[in-house]
Amino acid sequence: MPIQKNKLLKRIYKWRYKHISQKTFIYILSVVVGLLAGLASVTLKNITYFIEASLEKGIIFSSNQLYFILPIIGLTLVYLYVKYVHKEKLNHAVSSILFSLSKNKGLIDVKQVYTQLIIAPLTVGFGGSVGLLGPAVATGAAISSNLGRLFHINSKTRSLLIACASAGAISSIFQSPIAAIIFAVEVFSLDLTMISMLPLLLASISGVLTSYFFMGNEVLFNFTITEPFKVKDTLFYILLGVGTAVASIYFTKMYFGIINLFKPLKSPKYRLLVGGLTIGVMLYMIPPLYGEGFVFINNLLIGDHIQALGKTPFDNYIDNIWVVIALLFGITIFKAVAMTTTLAAGGAGGIFIPTMVMGSALGNVVAKLINNSGLGFTVSESNFTLIGMAGLIAGVQHAPLTAIFLIAEITGGYALFVPLMITAAISYIITKNAVDYTIYTRELAESGELLTHNKDQAVLTLMDLDTVIETNFKHVYPEMTLGQMLHDSVAKSTRNIFPVIDANHKFLGIILLDDIREFMFDTKLYTTIKVETFTHKAPDQINYGKDSMQTVMQKFQDTGAWNLPVVNNGIYMGFVSKSKLLTAYRRELIKFTK
Repeated sequence: MPIQKNKLLKRIYKWRYKHISQKTFIYILSVVVGLLAGLASVTLKNITYFIEASLEKGIIFSSNQLYFILPIIGLTLVYLYVKYVHKEKLNHAVSSILFSLSKNKGLIDVKQVYTQLIIAPLTVGFGGSVGLLGPAVATGAAISSNLGRLFHINSKTRSLLIACASAGAISSIFQSPIAAIIFAVEVFSLDLTMISMLPLLLASISGVLTSYFFMGNEVLFNFTITEPFKVKDTLFYILLGVGTAVASIYFTKMYFGIINLFKPLKSPKYRLLVGGLTIGVMLYMIPPLYGEGFVFINNLLIGDHIQALGKTPFDNYIDNIWVVIALLFGITIFKAVAMTTTLAAGGAGGIFIPTMVMGSALGNVVAKLINNSGLGFTVSESNFTLIGMAGLIAGVQHAPLTAIFLIAEITGGYALFVPLMITAAISYIITKNAVDYTIYTRELAESGELLTHNKDQAVLTLMDLDTVIETNFKHVYPEMTLGQMLHDSVAKSTRNIFPVIDANHKFLGIILLDDIREFMFDTKLYTTIKVETFTHKAPDQINYGKDSMQTVMQKFQDTGAWNLPVVNNGIYMGFVSKSKLLTAYRRELIKFTK
């Protein structure tokens, strides 16, 4: 059977190369990827909704104590699946894609195609306060990566197809094809050229058509703008931009803070127990934290904050608008906590939709504060709810254009385009200055593995240190005599530098040919002077596995050296020469800009 399968694939390859150009084939694949990513998104949503509906029918949700139980059950099921089926550590969906693009040539394990389809619905369906967008993008990316591998697509085109998959997934979930394309460009640092534009467009259209085919006209946000932008409200939108920026900084810092709090809990069982109970307590106090939160957003958009808040321990005071404002502000504060706790406890999900929930609550709070301040001002609470979402997306994701076009598309028009730009721009500028990297990118940036729109930095990130390490240097030992060095190393070497190592290959220093030149022809010194006499420190050294290519290039620039040794935990590995590094850089740059 495998032989027959290989023969069939070979026939398909031959037919493809003969009848379909590379450009046309990429267009075809982008459509296929968009359809499959859209289908994965629809599947994720339906499985999650099925779990939620089953729990609603089988459990009386008005009994709030049950909220303690559900997150623990969901996290336990995810833990069992990861331990006995997946058998690998779970990584953040979008971060793992960014890593594969920068350091793994866009190759993603085929297990990721189905893993997210299982663990994300279990997490969200049982009350985990995370979103499905990240898992949908990860599933689509895995599909596109493995399709590219199947058809022997090069790494650059494979990266484009992964971006197409993300566009297809987002377009399917939100039915917003333009925002989906912009997300792929902003988050995956894709160069928007005519070469990439058309595949992204085809994938995005395919994704939204898949959603229409399976879901009909059902949309996440059934809302039409009735109150247009008023110039007199400009100052309030500026204030909302500042508020969403502060909330974005809080969101990001809270994420890393809670992740660090869970690190001392080495056992996944302890993380599961602590995280599950913590989420349960928060759900008891603030039920809208349950799951993704789209119902909460929709209720706020239609002005029904009572339904949005649901049953809480504060129902006796819900008629007081200041209690309502306090509860909504509580959602703004605790959504980030609940989301991060879910992920730290072992759950799977994304941060995009929790960002929207937090933004909608904050926008609504700001509008209610203005309307109830007693100063005679009146603003649209639904508009502020929408624009609050845009502000948080722009700040947390560092994706202002995605935020603007997403909200514009899901509301069916551009009536709020000006306030969207005001709030999103202010939020992005303030947050970007306060927080250099997003939740997706910080760890990758710190390790030098992040692709950006900066071409020089992107090319260095794509380079692999292993490809520029040279090992044809003759090493010497400190106890060797000058005569032994000349006979065993200098006479047989084509290089003018010699690494000094001990018996365990630990790097001790270097000797240059110039260091021994004046002693080379004095035979009397051959047996009296040892190598350790000439040994000195290298100008610097490259730490294998720790130094990024940007750091390597910086070390050459700072030292002015032409060769630097490479060590791995003190063990000598070889040298990197400036000339070979620059040659590899030029080669990668040509490949990158083709």
